[in-house]
Amino acid sequence: MEEQEGKVKSKKDWSKEVTLKSNALVLEEGVFTWQNPKHIAYSLKRSAEESENRKAAPFQSAMSMLNFYINRAGENLNSKQRKILEQAKKELRIVFEKNKN
Repeated sequence: MEEQEGKVKSKKDWSKEVTLKSNALVLEEGVFTWQNPKHIAYSLKRSAEESENRKAAPFQSAMSMLNFYINRAGENLNSKQRKILEQAKKELRIVFEKNKN
């Protein structure tokens, strides 16, 4: 992608901007680097429930942001952190009481 007036110059930069400056959810700093999946889930839940800018239900907003980060981090996300974030998805379902059996 070429740099255009006022626009981000690459997909990588664009996704970083969304993660850092999303106005849908105000995330705690470093939330996706934490080592405890439950803490990640509770933080995302809090952020989603407190947001006045989200366009979807809190659960959907929180899960979307988590999936967005996992997908955009891609091969740069080490396997240990990917496993933690995948577990955070399960924990998010639990904290929102949306268990899938």
